Amino acid sequence: MIRPIGHASQGKVFFRAATIAATGLLLARGAAVAAEANLAARHKAIGSTASFLRLTCNRQQSPVALETAIVRYRCSTMPQGPAVSLVGVLHIGERSYYAQLNRELASYEAVLYELVAAPNRRVPKAGEPRGNNPLSLAQNGMKDLLGLEFQLNAIDYTRRNMIHADMSPDEFARSMDRRGESLTSMFARMMGYAMARESPSSDAVHGGRLLLALMDKNRALALKRLMAAQFLENDDSLAALEGPKGSTLIAGRNEVVIKALRREIAAGKRNIAIFYGAGHMPDMQTRLHAVFGLEPVETRWLTAWDLTH
Repeated sequence: MIRPIGHASQGKVFFRAATIAATGLLLARGAAVAAEANLAARHKAIGSTASFLRLTCNRQQSPVALETAIVRYRCSTMPQGPAVSLVGVLHIGERSYYAQLNRELASYEAVLYELVAAPNRRVPKAGEPRGNNPLSLAQNGMKDLLGLEFQLNAIDYTRRNMIHADMSPDEFARSMDRRGESLTSMFARMMGYAMARESPSSDAVHGGRLLLALMDKNRALALKRLMAAQFLENDDSLAALEGPKGSTLIAGRNEVVIKALRREIAAGKRNIAIFYGAGHMPDMQTRLHAVFGLEPVETRWLTAWDLTH
């Protein structure tokens, strides 16, 4: 039974949220610098880290597209060995973006994809009705507001080459417990990290930009441009979660992918894709080099958000 939140309960919720934010801010002032140093150290082995998300602009410096990368990797000492592509994705995007991704993914022998779910769970076909849980409602509300599509509604997961390579909910919970993590602490660190990097006037600036976007005659386009910029400004906020051993959200799940990749290579697959959120890819790239000796040989870009109309 869902009970309405009374004034007293609202006060407790607000106090707890404020406490979390304050705690996160204190933790993150040091974490902001430490996380950047940690990432630099983790990527030092392969030089500069390839970008998997970029905002392209025209000559007038107006944004025209938010793009994600497909980066192909090979071992320089084994040119005939397996090729692995990191296919970074945004979970909300243009219909044409997911149509292109479907074509791209069909070309691989194996596609290792993310979804925190039981291994035997069937991903609904594109276009099939989804659940009405709060997360689904929020995601669908966001894609409707921006005039975009939701990844799980558009990607075809029924093809034979699509292989689930992620944790189950129970595995995710056990990993968090082993690492001493909680959803509260993760939220606090991310929120605090973002707050630590903002200037005192940032809230007012962002609030003003949001108000202008909401009042724009082409609201969907204005909001897309605003959110695209925010994606890039906050692109490294996930770094706040990665301690020396990494977090469950990024490092833990990437470890599962690497195990799955070992199995597919051992089974004789030579053209493999890893299809995960773009935020996973810098760490994944480091692992490909450290474990398999793979280095980037080609990068292509797909338009996830068209920011021209």
